[in-house]
Amino acid sequence: MNLKTRIGQLSLLAIAEGISYLLFALTMPLKYGYDIVLPNRIVGILHGILFLMYCLWVVIVAYQKKWSLGLTLIGLVASLIPFATFVFEVKVLKKNSGLN
Repeated sequence: MNLKTRIGQLSLLAIAEGISYLLFALTMPLKYGYDIVLPNRIVGILHGILFLMYCLWVVIVAYQKKWSLGLTLIGLVASLIPFATFVFEVKVLKKNSGLN
């Protein structure tokens, strides 16, 4: 993962956004089961920032690499489905990372 390239940065964002999404599985029971809201609030803010950055980077990379509309939409929809950013990172981003 070359963080000097946009696609490398998008790979890192895909992983981070996916992890932040999965962290809700830990913080939601704390919030609704035990009335401990702080962890969920922190994860929510981080996830929101990572989500927006991931979506922005998908659009930037799609423009830069001249992705089709379909591939761009797949990248964006991946942010809405748990584990999907991990799959997108492996199936699309890793395969294209050598293209810079």
